[in-house]
Amino acid sequence: MPRAPGGRGRHPPALKKFGQHFLSDEKILTAIVDALAPTPADTVVEIGPGRGSLTDILAERSGRLIAVEIDRALAKELRVKYSGRPNVEIVEGDFLDADLRGAAGDDFLLIGNVPYNITTPIVFRSLEPPIPRRSVFLVQLEVAERMAAREDTESYGALSVNVAVVANVEIMLTVPPGAFRPPPKVDSAVIRLTPRAQPLIAIESLAPFRTFVQAAFSLRRKQMQRVLRTTRGLSVEEALEVLKRAGIEASARPEVVSPAQFVRLFQLLATVA
Repeated sequence: MPRAPGGRGRHPPALKKFGQHFLSDEKILTAIVDALAPTPADTVVEIGPGRGSLTDILAERSGRLIAVEIDRALAKELRVKYSGRPNVEIVEGDFLDADLRGAAGDDFLLIGNVPYNITTPIVFRSLEPPIPRRSVFLVQLEVAERMAAREDTESYGALSVNVAVVANVEIMLTVPPGAFRPPPKVDSAVIRLTPRAQPLIAIESLAPFRTFVQAAFSLRRKQMQRVLRTTRGLSVEEALEVLKRAGIEASARPEVVSPAQFVRLFQLLATVA
């Protein structure tokens, strides 16, 4: 958000502990909201509204806007700023602890300029019930590329798999450091997550599945038969059998195993005594 004339000190300062980098380019701000495509019929939850740059646009285009801000000083400023907008609610607190169902119900859109240091927890939270109908995040470019990566590519990893089993990922645009105040040291990107009509993994199994995938990629240079022997304590024979049933070569490494194959493997491992 551009500073007001003579505005040094008019806003609370950016706090490093919250990973605050405020976006100030109007064209990019509009493009981010366009990626979410809210309508007057939609409820939108915004993560970390900061000084209100995205909030200004969202308030005009959404039916109801719930903005969750962890910074007490900024939350206070936002309440004053939007006091005349009955469709805008400012919630002071941590998004990761927020009662989304209680605040927004089961049908809402989610958007946010996400602090780089907690991107993964926020993304995972957005893929757990109540799952937003659509989510748009501004994240570090490297993280966006990992989220959107397919198997057998350099960026493919645990994050790629754990997102892909629940949602489709699109990189909508990249954002240079100069668009922020203060500028970060890396490029950023806007990603859009659209939940799969049918997740590849049961929602109640997401947590153990994520743990399994993370353990597999901690051994990403090992062959899958070794991965299973190390992480699950299987014998050579057991590992070879379950991999055969999952359609995965024993000599394959985690980086070439597709999300669907990881799901099949996880389900088969539940049947191994």
